[in-house]
Amino acid sequence: MAVVEKPFPPGEYPVVVVGSGPGGLQTAYALARLGVEHAVISQDDSPGGMFRKWPIFQRLLSWTKPDAPYERTTREYEWYDHNSLIADEPELRATVAAEMDRDYLVPSCAEMSRGLAAFAERGGVQVRYGCRWESTRREDEGYVLVTSDGEYRCSAVVFAIGVTEPWKSPIPGIEDVPHYADTPAAQEFQGKSVLIIGKRNSGFEIADGLEPWARSIYLVSPRPVQTAVLANATVRVRYFEPLEDAAWGGGTFALDAAVEQIERTESGGFRLQAQGTTRPGTITLEADAAVAATGFRTPLRDLRDLGVGTVADGRIPALTPYWESTTLPGIYFAGNTMQGAAGLRKNGIGSASGTVSGFRYNARLLAQQIAKRLGARQELRQLSRDEIAPFLLSQIRSGPEIWTQKGYLARSVYPDGSTHVLPLAHFLDHCEPGSIAVTIEMNPEGDIYPVSYVRAGEEIVERPLPPNHLNDFGGDEYRHALESLL
Repeated sequence: MAVVEKPFPPGEYPVVVVGSGPGGLQTAYALARLGVEHAVISQDDSPGGMFRKWPIFQRLLSWTKPDAPYERTTREYEWYDHNSLIADEPELRATVAAEMDRDYLVPSCAEMSRGLAAFAERGGVQVRYGCRWESTRREDEGYVLVTSDGEYRCSAVVFAIGVTEPWKSPIPGIEDVPHYADTPAAQEFQGKSVLIIGKRNSGFEIADGLEPWARSIYLVSPRPVQTAVLANATVRVRYFEPLEDAAWGGGTFALDAAVEQIERTESGGFRLQAQGTTRPGTITLEADAAVAATGFRTPLRDLRDLGVGTVADGRIPALTPYWESTTLPGIYFAGNTMQGAAGLRKNGIGSASGTVSGFRYNARLLAQQIAKRLGARQELRQLSRDEIAPFLLSQIRSGPEIWTQKGYLARSVYPDGSTHVLPLAHFLDHCEPGSIAVTIEMNPEGDIYPVSYVRAGEEIVERPLPPNHLNDFGGDEYRHALESLL
């Protein structure tokens, strides 16, 4: 029997990518297409990352539309497929969509994993599986990663390790509450009352999965749910069934309350003490079972000791607009950890960097940034004067990057006619006079509209364009507006 040699043996590489989830695969693909030598290592034995295990009930929150106004092999189809990775080659696009049946608009974990594996195989993305990152050293020339297979030396590391380590809020008694990651099968909650601490993705996913089984469900967290924002989010599908059940008195209750204490009852259940927020007052709840849907954190291991700063109660690394640690140069992050770069948060709305639909574009830009720092030559598309307005018009109509990463990524054109996608915050801080960028933004009421930014001397001129009832921004009104800016 032939022995298959594992790729990327320990040694020295310009870049090392840690992780084989969608963030790691997308970054590795982009680095390879840019000609950047790198190694990819993963403790897993196959592609998929967190989707090999979660969501807990094996059905994702983000949707993919099997048939759409554009063919699956086109870039425009990405707007309708929020789970596949992106590629230059048409045959590598929509790999998750190809694995899905039509029973649901959201893929199962198995379908997602198969789609990621197909992308890696067809795209030639090699990974050294079964290689666990254990510790990190900083040296004059860069970093040393100590792994179960040996040491890797590099000048830049991309940690595509996700936000995958269970985390609990510092609430007295919460140590006795099982975390989301330890949730048993839904059938075990049949006929029970269930207390869910948390009203974000994992909280509503648990509530949605338990709706057919639990007698009653209580979701408790301090802040109300922003339904206007969720209505236009890529992960909306799991939220609204519990909210509708709560509105119509079906046994689900979404309570805005700050939890003060949790304790076990004599019957083996749980008692919760809380203070109402939007409706002040003391709240006491008792339930047969409880789940701490309080979220996850990035498994940073010794990176904090090296100097990696964090945000969000220490759960996520603090990142620059190009997803580099704000405190430790040469350390980058890919995957849903990219939400550590806050962006502008205009209208209070954050990026889609916590989902595959958003961070797949970030990973491509991150690879370009690393390639630039390593001195790799990159060819940018050059537009003539007459091409600029029609090109920008096509982008605000169907550019998948700016439609998915609303208000976070922008399509820019510089005075020499070069164009590329970049973080809007970076454009506003560094663009030269005569530069223009367009993006798609959304306000808290859910209105979607294009916005242009022009650097005129030392001033940035921001110009929102009107919304369209069909979100079609390809008409004469928008063409004239763009032409007037040029």
